Amino acid sequence: MKLKENERIDNLEYKNLKIIQNIKGFCFGIDSVILSDFAKDVRNNSIGADLGTGTGIIGILLSAKTKLKKIIGIEVQEDIADMAKRSISLNRLEEKFEVININIKNVEEKFKRESLDFVITNPPYKKLDTGKVNENEYKYISRHECSANLEDFIKASKYLLKDKGSLYMVHRPERLADIIELMRKYKIEPKKIRMVHSTINKEASLVLIKAIKNAKAFLKIDKPLIIYNENGEYTDEIYKIYNKEKEN
Repeated sequence: MKLKENERIDNLEYKNLKIIQNIKGFCFGIDSVILSDFAKDVRNNSIGADLGTGTGIIGILLSAKTKLKKIIGIEVQEDIADMAKRSISLNRLEEKFEVININIKNVEEKFKRESLDFVITNPPYKKLDTGKVNENEYKYISRHECSANLEDFIKASKYLLKDKGSLYMVHRPERLADIIELMRKYKIEPKKIRMVHSTINKEASLVLIKAIKNAKAFLKIDKPLIIYNENGEYTDEIYKIYNKEKEN
């Protein structure tokens, strides 16, 4: 496969999967990897969407980790959407995974209301006019709520999800109150939350959330997910998520 300028192919070290990334763009991080593992309880033969699919990492991993029927990635950046499509072809996942180049605010143009079993998303974490604004355009759009904000992602999820459909999200803990408030506004009830810590002695850096459309209120808080041991190595659970053997 011919690559474009600044692109490379990375080995995901999971079932021989690979992904194309732009070294000057926004490359996927551990948040997308752990989200794909968090969402591996999606039902067999289900159909879902990845809002803000980016490189396509979540759709690629979820296609391999589950028996879903199809996942549709929605990506606003044309170049990034094209790169994700080429990664799909590289992994021969065309029957399971496709990418549509639209803004998530316009999902009604491509989807029927209440047509999907699940939605998964790793949305931009930063509000506009917050944080350092020194990234290139690709990184800026991926990190900041400039093309769509948190409410847009949750509103789109409500439109897409069937009754009792599942929404899986990874975000920052400081936005958790906003997330719960908006989910309930759109009748998507948070059911499971798991905090993610870089080490056991540090405060949470990420939060994983599973919510169900039109469900009754009952929230479960899972045990924390710790990324690194005190010696700087991945914990056993992270090794398992990455499907790697721990080195002795």
